[in-house]
Amino acid sequence: MNSRPIVLLAAAALYAAACGGGEPETPAVATPTVTVNHTQAPAGSPLEITYKFVVAENATFKEDYRVFVHVIDVDEERMWDADHDPAIPTSQWKPGQTIEYKRTIFVPVFPYVGEATVQIGLHSKSDGARLTLNGDHAGQFAYRVAKLQLLPQTDNLLTVFKDGWHQAEVAVDNATIEWQWTKKDAVLAFRNPKKAATFFLDADSPGGVFHGTQQVQVVLNDQVIDEFPLAVDERSLRRVALTPAQLGDAEMAELHIRVDKSWIPAQVPEARSSDKRELGIRVFHAFVDAR
Repeated sequence: MNSRPIVLLAAAALYAAACGGGEPETPAVATPTVTVNHTQAPAGSPLEITYKFVVAENATFKEDYRVFVHVIDVDEERMWDADHDPAIPTSQWKPGQTIEYKRTIFVPVFPYVGEATVQIGLHSKSDGARLTLNGDHAGQFAYRVAKLQLLPQTDNLLTVFKDGWHQAEVAVDNATIEWQWTKKDAVLAFRNPKKAATFFLDADSPGGVFHGTQQVQVVLNDQVIDEFPLAVDERSLRRVALTPAQLGDAEMAELHIRVDKSWIPAQVPEARSSDKRELGIRVFHAFVDAR
Protein backbone atom coordinates (compact mmCIF):
# COMPACT_ATOMS: atom_id res chain seq x y z
CA MET A 1 0.00 0.00 0.00
CA ASN A 2 1.34 3.44 -0.97
CA SER A 3 1.22 5.80 2.02
CA ARG A 4 2.32 8.88 0.04
CA PRO A 5 -1.24 10.08 -0.84
CA ILE A 6 -2.24 9.86 2.84
CA VAL A 7 0.75 11.97 3.89
CA LEU A 8 -0.03 14.57 1.23
CA LEU A 9 -3.67 14.75 2.26
CA ALA A 10 -2.69 15.25 5.91
CA ALA A 11 -0.26 18.03 4.98
CA ALA A 12 -2.90 19.70 2.84
CA ALA A 13 -5.40 19.58 5.70
CA LEU A 14 -2.93 21.21 8.08
CA TYR A 15 -2.15 23.93 5.54
CA ALA A 16 -5.84 24.63 4.96
CA ALA A 17 -6.46 25.00 8.69
CA ALA A 18 -3.53 27.42 9.06
CA CYS A 19 -4.79 29.52 6.17
CA GLY A 20 -8.39 29.73 7.39
CA GLY A 21 -9.72 26.74 5.49
CA GLY A 22 -10.73 25.08 8.77
CA GLU A 23 -11.12 25.92 12.44
CA PRO A 24 -8.25 25.07 14.81
CA GLU A 25 -8.78 21.84 16.70
CA THR A 26 -7.61 23.06 20.11
CA PRO A 27 -10.40 24.25 22.46
CA ALA A 28 -11.33 27.93 22.23
CA VAL A 29 -10.48 29.93 25.35
CA ALA A 30 -12.83 32.87 24.68
CA THR A 31 -15.29 34.47 22.28
CA PRO A 32 -14.21 37.98 21.22
CA THR A 33 -16.36 40.84 19.92
CA VAL A 34 -15.36 44.36 18.95
CA THR A 35 -17.53 47.44 18.45
CA VAL A 36 -16.43 50.89 17.23
CA ASN A 37 -18.16 54.20 17.88
CA HIS A 38 -17.77 55.24 14.23
CA THR A 39 -17.91 52.77 11.36
CA GLN A 40 -16.70 55.52 9.00
CA ALA A 41 -13.33 56.89 10.02
CA PRO A 42 -11.30 59.58 8.22
CA ALA A 43 -7.52 59.31 8.46
CA GLY A 44 -6.27 60.99 11.62
CA SER A 45 -9.61 60.85 13.45
CA PRO A 46 -10.14 59.31 16.91
CA LEU A 47 -11.86 55.95 17.17
CA GLU A 48 -13.17 54.46 20.40
CA ILE A 49 -13.01 50.67 20.35
CA THR A 50 -14.83 48.42 22.83
CA TYR A 51 -13.30 44.99 23.30
CA LYS A 52 -15.24 42.12 24.85
CA PHE A 53 -14.01 38.60 25.63
CA VAL A 54 -16.42 36.00 26.99
CA VAL A 55 -14.15 33.45 28.64
CA ALA A 56 -14.92 29.78 27.93
CA GLU A 57 -16.15 27.62 30.80
CA ASN A 58 -13.09 25.37 30.69
CA ALA A 59 -10.48 28.02 29.87
CA THR A 60 -7.17 28.35 31.70
CA PHE A 61 -4.31 30.76 31.00
CA LYS A 62 -0.74 29.92 31.97
CA GLU A 63 0.53 33.46 31.39
CA ASP A 64 -0.53 37.00 30.55
CA TYR A 65 -1.31 36.99 26.84
CA ARG A 66 -1.34 40.10 24.67
CA VAL A 67 -4.19 41.16 22.39
CA PHE A 68 -3.05 41.63 18.80
CA VAL A 69 -5.18 43.84 16.58
CA HIS A 70 -4.57 43.99 12.83
CA VAL A 71 -6.34 46.27 10.36
CA ILE A 72 -6.52 44.60 6.94
CA ASP A 73 -7.37 46.10 3.53
CA VAL A 74 -9.49 44.45 0.82
CA ASP A 75 -6.38 42.79 -0.64
CA GLU A 76 -5.72 41.09 2.73
CA GLU A 77 -2.69 43.33 3.34
CA ARG A 78 -2.03 44.45 6.90
CA MET A 79 -2.05 48.24 7.19
CA TRP A 80 -1.44 48.85 10.87
CA ASP A 81 -1.67 47.28 14.31
CA ALA A 82 -3.25 48.30 17.61
CA ASP A 83 -1.74 45.60 19.87
CA HIS A 84 -2.16 46.04 23.62
CA ASP A 85 -2.40 44.33 26.98
CA PRO A 86 -6.04 43.78 28.04
CA ALA A 87 -7.40 45.85 30.91
CA ILE A 88 -7.37 42.75 33.12
CA PRO A 89 -4.37 40.42 32.62
CA THR A 90 -5.40 37.06 31.13
CA SER A 91 -3.85 35.21 34.09
CA GLN A 92 -6.72 36.70 36.14
CA TRP A 93 -9.50 35.72 33.72
CA LYS A 94 -12.00 33.26 35.18
CA PRO A 95 -14.12 30.65 33.32
CA GLY A 96 -17.43 32.17 32.24
CA GLN A 97 -16.28 35.73 32.99
CA THR A 98 -16.90 38.61 30.56
CA ILE A 99 -13.94 40.98 30.12
CA GLU A 100 -14.91 44.34 28.58
CA TYR A 101 -12.93 47.56 28.20
CA LYS A 102 -12.48 50.54 25.86
CA ARG A 103 -9.47 52.01 24.14
CA THR A 104 -9.13 55.12 21.98
CA ILE A 105 -6.89 55.10 18.93
CA PHE A 106 -6.28 57.62 16.16
CA VAL A 107 -6.61 56.27 12.65
CA PRO A 108 -3.13 56.46 11.08
CA VAL A 109 -2.72 58.72 8.07
CA PHE A 110 -2.41 55.83 5.65
CA PRO A 111 -2.58 55.97 1.81
CA TYR A 112 -5.74 53.88 1.59
CA VAL A 113 -9.45 54.67 1.28
CA GLY A 114 -12.07 51.92 1.38
CA GLU A 115 -13.26 48.99 3.44
CA ALA A 116 -11.03 47.55 6.14
CA THR A 117 -11.41 44.54 8.41
CA VAL A 118 -10.34 44.36 12.03
CA GLN A 119 -8.80 41.04 13.10
CA ILE A 120 -7.82 40.18 16.65
CA GLY A 121 -6.34 37.33 18.65
CA LEU A 122 -4.32 36.47 21.74
CA HIS A 123 -0.60 35.71 21.60
CA SER A 124 2.12 34.85 24.07
CA LYS A 125 4.57 37.62 24.92
CA SER A 126 7.30 35.03 25.51
CA ASP A 127 7.19 32.86 22.38
CA GLY A 128 4.47 34.38 20.14
CA ALA A 129 2.21 31.30 20.34
CA ARG A 130 -1.43 32.13 19.59
CA LEU A 131 -4.57 30.85 21.31
CA THR A 132 -7.73 29.48 19.71
CA LEU A 133 -10.82 31.69 19.96
CA ASN A 134 -14.46 31.30 18.87
CA GLY A 135 -15.31 33.39 15.85
CA ASP A 136 -14.75 34.06 12.16
CA HIS A 137 -11.33 32.50 11.72
CA ALA A 138 -9.13 34.33 9.19
CA GLY A 139 -6.19 31.94 9.55
CA GLN A 140 -3.11 32.01 11.76
CA PHE A 141 -5.41 32.19 14.83
CA ALA A 142 -6.64 35.70 13.88
CA TYR A 143 -10.39 36.38 13.96
CA ARG A 144 -12.48 38.88 12.00
CA VAL A 145 -14.46 41.02 14.44
CA ALA A 146 -15.40 44.32 12.76
CA LYS A 147 -15.38 46.34 9.56
CA LEU A 148 -14.51 49.98 8.97
CA GLN A 149 -14.90 52.35 6.06
CA LEU A 150 -11.69 54.37 5.92
CA LEU A 151 -12.12 57.88 4.53
CA PRO A 152 -9.63 60.51 3.35
CA GLN A 153 -8.13 62.95 5.84
CA THR A 154 -9.88 65.81 4.02
CA ASP A 155 -13.20 64.60 5.47
CA ASN A 156 -12.10 65.99 8.85
CA LEU A 157 -12.66 69.59 9.91
CA LEU A 158 -10.16 71.94 8.31
CA THR A 159 -7.43 72.43 10.92
CA VAL A 160 -4.34 74.65 10.82
CA PHE A 161 -1.39 74.48 13.20
CA LYS A 162 -0.58 78.18 13.45
CA ASP A 163 1.89 79.96 15.73
CA GLY A 164 3.81 78.16 18.45
CA TRP A 165 4.42 74.78 16.79
CA HIS A 166 7.64 73.13 15.65
CA GLN A 167 7.91 70.91 12.59
CA ALA A 168 6.41 67.43 12.76
CA GLU A 169 8.73 64.56 13.72
CA VAL A 170 8.37 60.81 13.14
CA ALA A 171 9.54 57.91 15.29
CA VAL A 172 12.56 56.17 13.79
CA ASP A 173 11.15 52.68 14.34
CA ASN A 174 7.47 53.36 13.52
CA ALA A 175 6.37 55.74 10.77
CA THR A 176 2.79 55.80 12.12
CA ILE A 177 3.95 57.60 15.30
CA GLU A 178 4.24 61.34 14.69
CA TRP A 179 4.35 64.35 16.99
CA GLN A 180 4.90 68.10 17.14
CA TRP A 181 6.49 70.04 19.95
CA THR A 182 4.73 73.17 21.11
CA LYS A 183 6.35 76.32 22.36
CA LYS A 184 4.96 77.95 25.51
CA ASP A 185 1.78 78.95 23.64
CA ALA A 186 0.59 77.03 20.55
CA VAL A 187 -2.41 78.02 18.43
CA LEU A 188 -4.70 75.56 16.67
CA ALA A 189 -7.18 77.07 14.22
CA PHE A 190 -10.11 75.07 12.84
CA ARG A 191 -13.30 75.54 10.88
CA ASN A 192 -16.10 76.23 13.31
CA PRO A 193 -18.57 73.32 13.16
CA LYS A 194 -21.18 75.53 14.90
CA LYS A 195 -22.39 72.52 16.86
CA ALA A 196 -21.18 70.54 19.83
CA ALA A 197 -17.76 68.97 19.33
CA THR A 198 -14.96 67.31 21.30
CA PHE A 199 -11.34 68.38 21.41
CA PHE A 200 -8.83 65.54 21.81
CA LEU A 201 -5.36 66.36 23.11
CA ASP A 202 -2.84 63.51 23.27
CA ALA A 203 0.46 64.75 24.72
CA ASP A 204 3.43 64.00 26.95
CA SER A 205 6.45 65.74 28.44
CA PRO A 206 9.70 63.91 27.68
CA GLY A 207 12.70 65.59 29.19
CA GLY A 208 10.49 66.95 31.94
CA VAL A 209 13.07 65.81 34.47
CA PHE A 210 14.72 69.18 33.76
CA HIS A 211 11.66 71.26 34.64
CA GLY A 212 9.24 69.00 36.56
CA THR A 213 5.47 68.81 36.23
CA GLN A 214 3.93 71.32 33.82
CA GLN A 215 0.55 72.96 34.11
CA VAL A 216 -1.33 72.87 30.80
CA GLN A 217 -4.24 75.13 29.83
CA VAL A 218 -6.57 74.82 26.85
CA VAL A 219 -8.08 78.20 26.01
CA LEU A 220 -10.91 78.89 23.55
CA ASN A 221 -11.96 82.48 22.85
CA ASP A 222 -10.15 83.70 25.98
CA GLN A 223 -11.96 81.13 28.14
CA VAL A 224 -10.04 78.33 29.91
CA ILE A 225 -11.93 75.16 28.99
CA ASP A 226 -9.46 72.63 30.42
CA GLU A 227 -6.50 72.74 32.79
CA PHE A 228 -4.41 69.84 34.04
CA PRO A 229 -0.94 68.91 35.34
CA LEU A 230 1.32 66.90 33.02
CA ALA A 231 3.89 64.96 35.02
CA VAL A 232 7.38 64.02 33.88
CA ASP A 233 7.25 61.48 31.04
CA GLU A 234 3.50 61.02 31.52
CA ARG A 235 1.34 60.65 28.40
CA SER A 236 -2.17 62.04 28.75
CA LEU A 237 -5.23 61.84 26.49
CA ARG A 238 -7.71 64.62 27.25
CA ARG A 239 -11.27 64.88 25.90
CA VAL A 240 -12.71 68.38 26.18
CA ALA A 241 -16.35 69.11 25.32
CA LEU A 242 -16.84 72.20 23.13
CA THR A 243 -20.28 73.82 23.19
CA PRO A 244 -21.74 75.99 20.41
CA ALA A 245 -21.72 78.95 22.81
CA GLN A 246 -18.00 78.49 23.48
CA LEU A 247 -17.27 78.18 19.76
CA GLY A 248 -19.10 81.38 18.87
CA ASP A 249 -20.28 82.49 15.43
CA ALA A 250 -17.01 83.07 13.54
CA GLU A 251 -16.21 80.84 10.57
CA MET A 252 -12.88 79.86 12.14
CA ALA A 253 -12.17 79.19 15.80
CA GLU A 254 -8.84 79.17 17.62
CA LEU A 255 -7.61 77.09 20.53
CA HIS A 256 -4.51 77.95 22.55
CA ILE A 257 -2.49 75.22 24.27
CA ARG A 258 -0.44 76.93 26.97
CA VAL A 259 2.12 75.62 29.44
CA ASP A 260 3.50 77.36 32.48
CA LYS A 261 7.06 76.16 31.78
CA SER A 262 9.04 75.69 28.60
CA TRP A 263 12.72 74.81 28.20
CA ILE A 264 15.60 75.00 25.73
CA PRO A 265 17.63 71.77 25.79
CA ALA A 266 20.85 73.51 24.65
CA GLN A 267 20.71 75.71 27.75
CA VAL A 268 20.52 72.77 30.16
CA PRO A 269 24.02 71.26 30.61
CA GLU A 270 22.63 67.98 31.93
CA ALA A 271 20.62 67.50 28.74
CA ARG A 272 23.80 67.37 26.64
CA SER A 273 21.88 68.64 23.64
CA SER A 274 22.49 71.18 20.88
CA ASP A 275 18.74 71.69 20.38
CA LYS A 276 18.09 75.44 20.67
CA ARG A 277 14.31 75.22 20.27
CA GLU A 278 11.92 76.42 22.95
CA LEU A 279 9.96 73.30 23.92
CA GLY A 280 6.66 73.13 25.74
CA ILE A 281 4.97 69.74 25.46
CA ARG A 282 5.04 67.02 22.82
CA VAL A 283 1.67 66.63 21.07
CA PHE A 284 0.81 63.41 19.25
CA HIS A 285 -2.75 64.39 18.38
CA ALA A 286 -4.71 67.65 18.59
CA PHE A 287 -8.06 66.99 16.98
CA VAL A 288 -11.50 68.61 16.94
CA ASP A 289 -14.19 65.98 16.35
CA ALA A 290 -17.65 67.21 15.40
CA ARG A 291 -19.13 63.89 14.20
